[in-house]
Amino acid sequence: MKFIWKYAGKYKLFILGVMGIKLAGTLLELMIPYVMEHVLDRVVPAAETFWPVLAWGAVMIGLTVCARLLNVTANRLSVRVSRNSTYAIRRDLFHTGLNLSGRQIDAVGLPSLISRMTSDTYNVQNFVRMVQTMGIRAPIMLLGGIAITLTMDTGLASILCVMAPLMIALVVYVSMKGIPLYDQVQRSMDDIVRIMRENITGIRVVKALSKEPYEMRRYARANGDIAKRDIKAGIIMALPGPLVTLFLNVGLTLVVFIGARRVNSGATQPGVILAFLTYFNMILMGVMGLNRVFMMLSKANASANRIAEVVETQEDLTPIDVSLAAEPNQKGKLVFDHVSFSYLDGTEAEEDADGTRFAHSTRQKCLSDISFCVPKGGSLGIIGATGSGKTSIVNLLMRFYDPQEGHVFVDGKDVRTYDKDTLHRKFGVVFQNDVIFADTIRENVTFGRDVDDVMLRQAAADAMARGFVEEYEDAYDHKAVIHGANFSGGQKQRLLIARALAAKPEILILDDSSSALDYRTDAALRKAIREHHGSATTVVIAQRVSSIMALDDIIVLQEGRVIGHGTHQELMRTCKTYQDIYHTQIGEVA
Repeated sequence: MKFIWKYAGKYKLFILGVMGIKLAGTLLELMIPYVMEHVLDRVVPAAETFWPVLAWGAVMIGLTVCARLLNVTANRLSVRVSRNSTYAIRRDLFHTGLNLSGRQIDAVGLPSLISRMTSDTYNVQNFVRMVQTMGIRAPIMLLGGIAITLTMDTGLASILCVMAPLMIALVVYVSMKGIPLYDQVQRSMDDIVRIMRENITGIRVVKALSKEPYEMRRYARANGDIAKRDIKAGIIMALPGPLVTLFLNVGLTLVVFIGARRVNSGATQPGVILAFLTYFNMILMGVMGLNRVFMMLSKANASANRIAEVVETQEDLTPIDVSLAAEPNQKGKLVFDHVSFSYLDGTEAEEDADGTRFAHSTRQKCLSDISFCVPKGGSLGIIGATGSGKTSIVNLLMRFYDPQEGHVFVDGKDVRTYDKDTLHRKFGVVFQNDVIFADTIRENVTFGRDVDDVMLRQAAADAMARGFVEEYEDAYDHKAVIHGANFSGGQKQRLLIARALAAKPEILILDDSSSALDYRTDAALRKAIREHHGSATTVVIAQRVSSIMALDDIIVLQEGRVIGHGTHQELMRTCKTYQDIYHTQIGEVA
C-alpha cells in the first residue's frame, strides 16, 4: 500500500475532506432510525395534535436529503482523487516502460506491461475511489450502529457486541487469503494479453493458414485458466457474505424474540425494536461494505505490487564516468572491439551437493569476439543466415544492451558514457519488423522531430516513397491504420526508410529494410542514399548480396562469429559462404 499512498498521498487534505463529508453523511443516516424510535415511543404517545408528528417527520426527511447530498458529493470528489492518482501512476508506468533496457523488457514481457497498464491500474483506481467512501461508511455503519443500540437497550445490543468481532475477524481472515489468489489472477491476465496481441497482429497469418480453430483453442485454454483462478478467488472472497448474513439473521431472530418478551414485560418500547431492526440492516451493510473494501484491497495490493515492480525498476544502462570508460584500439565512427554478447534466455533448475534445488540463468550465445571499424562516412554491410547475430550488433551499437565482453565505440567514445538520448539522436534506423503507427504519413515520418516540409519531401523522395504518397488526395496527411495495414509491404518499408532519413542522421542503419522492394527500386534507393546522404556512416544488414556488394566493407556472420571480412571482391576470393550466397542469388535473378 506504500506504493499507492505515494501517489494518493499528494491529495491527503482533499482525501480528508472527502472522508469528512462521507462521515457526516453516514452519521446523519445513523440518526434516522434513532429519530424514528423517538417519534414512535415518545412523540406519538404524548402528542395531542398531529403537528408534532409532522414536524419530526420533516426532520427525518431533512436528515435523509442531507445524507443523500453529502454521500453523492463525497462519491463524486473521491472519483477525482482516484482519477488523478491513477493518471500519475499510468504516466510513470508508461515513462518507465519506455526507458527500460532491452534486458529489462525481456524480463517483464510486453504482454505483462500492457496488462499492468490496463487491468492493474484499473484495480488500483477502484480501490482508491472506494477506500475514501466505503472505507469510512462501512466501519461507521458497523461501529456507530452498535454504539447507538447500546444507548437504546444494552441487553439487546450485547447480542451485536458478541457477533460483530466474529464477523470482522472472518472478513479479515478470508481477505488475507485472497491477496495471493488475485496476484495469480493478474499474472494469468498476462497470458491472455499475450495471446490476444499475437492473434491481432498476426491475424493474416492465422487466416492464411486456416488456424482459427487452433488459436481459439489456445485462447480458450488461457481464458479457462484465468477463469478458474478468478472463480476460486471470487468464491473465497465471497464466503464472508452468506456467513455474515447468517450470523446477523440469527441475531435478528434473537432480537425479535427477546425484544418481544421485553416489550411485553415493559422493559423496553416497541420503537426500540423497530430501530434495532433498521440498525441490524445498517450493520449488515457495514460488514458487507468492509468485505468489499477488503476484496478491492486484495486486488489492488496484488496489482500495486506488479506496477511497482516496473515503476521502481532502476535504469541499468545509465552513463558511466569517463574515467571508467574503455579506450578504442583504432579510430573510426563505429568500432567493435572483441565483443561477445548473449541474451538472457531463461532459467533452469539444478541441485547442489546437498540436494537443494535452485534456479540459474541460462544464456543463448549470440555474438562471439566480433571486431570491426567503420570510418566516418564509410559503409558496412552485414550478411548472414537468420539468427546469426546481425540485429544484435544494432542493439549493441544503440546500447539497448551491454556486451558481456569487449567494448563498443561511437565517435571514439565508449557508448556507455553517452546519455541515451544524445546517443540515439546520432542514429537514423530502420529495424527489422519496424512499426507504422496509426497516424498520418507526415507524423509517421517526422515523428515529432524538427523536420520541415522540405526535409519531409526530400526524405520521401530518397526513400522512393514520394511517388505513391503524393498520389493520395491528402498526400502526407493520409492516415495510416494500425501497423500500416492499408499499405503494402514495400510501401511500409519505404515509409520507414523515409523516417530514418528525414532528420539527416550521422549514422544510418538499415536492418533488412529492403526485403519487400523489387531489385530496381532497391538499386534506386541505394543510389539516392549515396548521393544525398553520403556523409552519413551507413550500416546495412541484408539478405541480398546486391544490397551490400557496393559498400566499403562487408562482414559475413555465421552463428555469431565473423567468418568473412572484406570488400565484395575480397570475399568472392576468400569466403566460400559468401560465394555460395552470391552465386545462388545472382543465379535466381538471372
